[in-house]
Amino acid sequence: MTIIDNDYTKLPLPEGKADFFYWDQVTTGFGLRLRLDPSGKLKRTFVFQFRTAGEGRQRRLKIKGTDANRARVVAQAMRQKVADGADPAAEKAAERAADALTFAAAAQQFLDLKKLELRPESLRLSTTYLTGELYLKQLHKRPLAKITQSQVQSRLDAIRIASGAPTAIQVKKHLCTFLTWATKRGHCPANVAINTDVPKSVSRDRVLKDDELRLVWNACQDDDLGRVIRLLILTGARCSEIGGLKWSEVDLEKSTISWPAERCKNGRAHSLELPQLAVDILKAVPRRVGREYLFGLWGEGFTSWAKSNSLVQLAKPWTRHDLRRSVVTGMAEIGIEPHIIEAVVNHVSGHKGGVAGIYNRASYAKQMKTALAVWATHISAVTENQKDNVLVFNR
Repeated sequence: MTIIDNDYTKLPLPEGKADFFYWDQVTTGFGLRLRLDPSGKLKRTFVFQFRTAGEGRQRRLKIKGTDANRARVVAQAMRQKVADGADPAAEKAAERAADALTFAAAAQQFLDLKKLELRPESLRLSTTYLTGELYLKQLHKRPLAKITQSQVQSRLDAIRIASGAPTAIQVKKHLCTFLTWATKRGHCPANVAINTDVPKSVSRDRVLKDDELRLVWNACQDDDLGRVIRLLILTGARCSEIGGLKWSEVDLEKSTISWPAERCKNGRAHSLELPQLAVDILKAVPRRVGREYLFGLWGEGFTSWAKSNSLVQLAKPWTRHDLRRSVVTGMAEIGIEPHIIEAVVNHVSGHKGGVAGIYNRASYAKQMKTALAVWATHISAVTENQKDNVLVFNR
């Protein structure tokens, strides 16, 4: 009669045997396996052997650990599961499968499917937030099913400190979308990001005055960040439109930038004839062989937006997203008509919204060119602190 206890190390491998089982007389199915590995070293392993209802063959599971009493408790729990109709082997296989599906692998599955649904810019943002190096890298190698709310909250807090609350809000938004998708497919038990704490999105109303625009402009260096920020100030374009600018969208001879529909938030292609100040910035961008994008690292456009937070400290906090609003407001203040401003920033509302937009198909190309030239003159005067040279439109 064998009772497996913590003296199991004294149980010998019978002579002439390379593999042998001792079965416990207290818990049916609980055993100790002794076998010689290829190097001749004796290995001892706790096992649980069982047969589920309706099955003829027996199956065996390995029980981790070196404490016999704890191993017996695990075997007893497995035996109860079998009695209740469960299959410990199937549960073990499911657990191994869950462990094998990492956050990064599941995120790539998600992104591959979303290529069929998302605009290129939205797909780029999801890819950056979910699989990029800046935000959720610490979760990439973890089994998706075992990621906790605490781990997600820790990352969101770190992102908020490093890149600001708006970025943390965006990361959570994309993460929740991904985890909801993963939950529906059984890849994880729940969306652990949904109840995490990030600041609520607030209405943005920050407008940089001329003196502040001058400080921002003059803080720009002759690098990607500096060129991107100055182009945002000169054009009023969205950050993604300038940050993801491609050489195929730029015509230096015609002084134009032309964004295809899939690169614009409203799905409408947009073109601007640029003032010379903006053209000079584009001409200064080094053109590298095989490089599709003007700015940023290989394989993607400009993504180092966190650096803009420390470009210059103003009396009141500001973000890159405030520049578009500041351009629109600034143009209005120097007399540029509202419908021309809307055309410049490709904003479909007001004069081009609703019924009016159905019948008003004017492109306002000439007026947009003039407006950008006047705005560039205004910016030049402001940044050189020569406000007397500013040309103001009469309404």
